[in-house]
Amino acid sequence: MRDKKTIRAQVMARRKALTAGQQEEMSLAIANQLLRCDIWQGTYYHLFLTIAKNGEVDTHPILDILFGRDKNIVLSKANIENASLSHYLLTEQTRLVTSSYGIPEPENGQEIAPDLLDVVFVPLLAYDKNGMRLGYGKGFYDRFLALCSKNCLKIGLSFFEPEPDLIPSESWDLALDLVITPGAVHRF
Repeated sequence: MRDKKTIRAQVMARRKALTAGQQEEMSLAIANQLLRCDIWQGTYYHLFLTIAKNGEVDTHPILDILFGRDKNIVLSKANIENASLSHYLLTEQTRLVTSSYGIPEPENGQEIAPDLLDVVFVPLLAYDKNGMRLGYGKGFYDRFLALCSKNCLKIGLSFFEPEPDLIPSESWDLALDLVITPGAVHRF
């Protein structure tokens, strides 16, 4: 079994091998897959904004879908000191600033408690056939997802299919409910 560090390095290399055009096309395909999912009855949708330098799935097409469906969109701001996230409602008055991690974050706004969220789109590097996710290793999303209600739908977004090996997990790791790729919807 590969360790987390090895998996992270391999997936980052696969991402970097994608051209900007491939990333754009695949991100749009992921958004189109989401349109086929029965996830639109909720009120509060938490979305991560893309760290472009890391080659993440571009979430702007999903943002457009959420706006088009009149959903309340919630964005996070990282608290580096304690590796936690604060969550803010995205409005016309929200000002976004780029953090030291390269993440566009809300500078202000109405704070939203994690237990109010109906759907959380979760960034990831890799995932396995059981829905276990591998992130960047700082634990921000592990802590955040633990505060969400048990009915909150956790949806990962990935350019790639599940890892062939199980991802090493800890007792606090939570499985995702879905992972959306350009060609499939994986349910766990």
